[in-house]
Amino acid sequence: MASEKNTENVFSKSLDEFFLEMAELATFCVNVFRYGFKPPYEFREIRNQCYEVGIRSFGLVSLTGFILGMVLVMQSRPTMVEFGAGAYLPAMSSLSIIREIGPLITALICAGKIGSGISAELGSMKVTEQIDAMEVSGTNPFRYLVATRILATTLMIPILTVYADFVSLIGALVGSNIKDDISILFFFNRVFESLHFTDMIPSFTKTFFFGFTIGLVGCTKGYNSKKGTEGVGKAANSSVVVAMVGVIIIDMVVTQITSMLGYL
Repeated sequence: MASEKNTENVFSKSLDEFFLEMAELATFCVNVFRYGFKPPYEFREIRNQCYEVGIRSFGLVSLTGFILGMVLVMQSRPTMVEFGAGAYLPAMSSLSIIREIGPLITALICAGKIGSGISAELGSMKVTEQIDAMEVSGTNPFRYLVATRILATTLMIPILTVYADFVSLIGALVGSNIKDDISILFFFNRVFESLHFTDMIPSFTKTFFFGFTIGLVGCTKGYNSKKGTEGVGKAANSSVVVAMVGVIIIDMVVTQITSMLGYL
C-alpha cells in the first residue's frame, strides 16, 4: 500500500510539474508577442543572433549531416541488396533524409547547442541582475533579448536544415561508393527522380515550428532562472530536455496532419 501511494504521489507531482511547465511557456509566449514584437525593431541584434545561431552551427551540422547520410546508406545497403533493391538506395536515402531524418536530427542538435546556449546566457544575465537593470533604464528586455533570439532561431533552423539535407546527401553518395561504384550524375538523377515538391513542403514547414520552439524554451528557462549559478545550470539542462521533447511532439503532430492531407 505504501509503495502504491508513493507511486501515485510521484505521478501526481510529475503531472503537476508538466502542467506548470506548459503554463509557464504559454504565459511567456503571450508576453513575447505582447511586448517583444513592437517597433522599434532591433535589426542589428537580430543580425548578430542569426550569426550566433546559424553561422556558428554550420560546423557541427556539417559533421553530423555527413555522418548521418553515410551511415544510413551503409546500414541500409545489405538489406536492400539482399532483396534485389540495391538500385533504389539513392531514392530511399533521399526520401528518408528530406522527409524526416534531416529536419529532426538537425532540430535535436540545435536544441542541445543553441537552446542551452540561449538559456545559459539569459540565465547569467538574470542572476547578475542585468535584465533588471535594463528594465530600470527603460529598455524592453523582451524586445532586445527575447524576441531577437526567438526570431533568429525561427529563421535559421530552416536554413540549417536545408544545408544539413544537402550535406547528408553527399554523405550518402560517399557511403554508396564504399562498396559500389556509383557516379555523382547517376546518384543525383535517382535522387531527383524520387523527390517531389510535396515531399519538401511538410519537412520544410515544420522546421519553422522547431526553431520557434527551441528559441521560446531557451528564452523561457533562462529568463525565469533563479537560485544563482546553480539555477543557471538547471535552466540550461531543462531547456535542452524540454526543447527536444517539444521538437519530437511537433514532428509527430505535423506528420499526422500531413498524412491526413495526403502528403505522405
